Amino acid sequence: MTMNFPTINLVATGQNIVRLRKAAGLSVKDLQDIFGFATPQAIYKWQKGTAMPTIDNLVVLAMVFRVKMDDIIVVDAETGLLEILMESA
Repeated sequence: MTMNFPTINLVATGQNIVRLRKAAGLSVKDLQDIFGFATPQAIYKWQKGTAMPTIDNLVVLAMVFRVKMDDIIVVDAETGLLEILMESA
C-alpha cells in the first residue's frame, strides 16, 4: 500500500506571504529590517516559492501579520493518507 503524504505548496505559500505582507502595509525592506537580514534575498525566495521560511521565521511572520502559521502555509493534502488515517481510527 502506498501512502501519499501532504506536502507544502511553496508557490501558494509564497503568494500568501506576498498577500499578507501587503495587507499589513509592509514592504520587503520592512520585513528585511524586522528579521535583521543584510539583504532581502531570503524574503524574495519565500515570496517566489523557491524557499520556505524556517519555523522560527514562520512564527515571526505570523506574529507580524497577526495570523496563525496555518494561514501562511498552504498544504496540498493527499486524500490517500487521510483515508488510511480514518480507516485506522
